[in-house]
Amino acid sequence: MTNAGKVPTGILGFPTAPLTKEGTIDAKALAENIDFLINEGLSSIFIACGSGEFHAISRAEYQKMVETALETANKRVPVYTGVGGNITDAVELVKLSEELGADGYLILPPYLINGEQEGLYHYYKTIVESSNLNAILYNRDNAIIQLETLQRLVDEFPQIVGLKDGYGNMELNLELVQTIGDRLEWLNGMPFAEITMPAYAAIGFNSYSSAMSNYMPHISRLYYDALLEGNHKLVREIYVDVLLPINRIRKARNGYAVSLIKAGMEIQGFPVANAVRPPCIAVEKEHYEELKAIIADTLEKYPAPHKEHSK
Repeated sequence: MTNAGKVPTGILGFPTAPLTKEGTIDAKALAENIDFLINEGLSSIFIACGSGEFHAISRAEYQKMVETALETANKRVPVYTGVGGNITDAVELVKLSEELGADGYLILPPYLINGEQEGLYHYYKTIVESSNLNAILYNRDNAIIQLETLQRLVDEFPQIVGLKDGYGNMELNLELVQTIGDRLEWLNGMPFAEITMPAYAAIGFNSYSSAMSNYMPHISRLYYDALLEGNHKLVREIYVDVLLPINRIRKARNGYAVSLIKAGMEIQGFPVANAVRPPCIAVEKEHYEELKAIIADTLEKYPAPHKEHSK
């Protein structure tokens, strides 16, 4: 049985791009990261997306990461790739993803330009019509699709299966969800999505990308289950004890949305250095120690059901 055509839902895994001491992609560490996420029950793998430093990897590195993800997942969960940037590259990456056997792809924002809705329509149309693979659109930064444009696209292209929101305009999100309904899967893609998930879950977003799952997946699961079950006391406790303290560090420096994941993984014993490619910066020592203390306190108060990963 394969996962071809399967639409991701629930807690979504977004692996990082671990680097060797020489600064190249560490495929072994990446495979370990992906295997851990799958074994911890995450529903899907999104490879070479924002957390995977899509902006900073070469075509050869991209292919290596996708191949590693597909080999490691071994059809246990669907694997989606990141595509985007300039439109020619995006189409080529869709075709490469299809050739390698990916289940679908997430379209990241185009480079620099703030396009009109008609321009965004043609950007997405050109990418999506190049393949029958599942496509997920992404409202983020300079690519904010409005209802009329989204409706036009989903009516024309059945392979569009979801919309991920990393923009945070809840009036727009309500308009989209209430009008289009379950034709699409709605994914919360805000930075540190657990922070906003109470608001998103309330309006019909059933999925979210969890950066924290790379190093504390049991907290993501505990939190999300409590949210769905209406356990408001536990939701609030985890929110105050864990999520807000980590989020304060994340907001301390631009780029920490990526590098803080690697720092958390390193603290938890994964073979991934606290190293990222420019323009992101590594987590500074002061913030690294703060995160280390938060993780220690979290594991004491909310222990994992089994031993945390170690070297």
